[in-house]
Amino acid sequence: MVEVQDVRLDPESRRAWRGVEEILLSRKEFDLVHALMSRAGEIVTRDELMREVWSTTFWTSSKTIDVHLGWVRRKLGDDSRRPRLITTIRGQGLRFETGDTHR
Repeated sequence: MVEVQDVRLDPESRRAWRGVEEILLSRKEFDLVHALMSRAGEIVTRDELMREVWSTTFWTSSKTIDVHLGWVRRKLGDDSRRPRLITTIRGQGLRFETGDTHR
């Protein structure tokens, strides 16, 4: 089980929850969230995500990650204008926030 803030993932059963509510994620959405949560607090580059989630080093589309990220944010209830879970670090990558305000 991977737990960060109020999000839990069970990689074995491929199930996800936000609080007590189960969130239905597609295979790629789950893999994207898992890749970010597994390294919560760290910046994960888009290249790393393409390798881990899409098993490729070439870009099928420059918007692939953005599209999936938008779906994930909606499902998790994370506002892209004021994200509390997944933050875009411009020019670097994405970070799943730990909720620790003392960084």
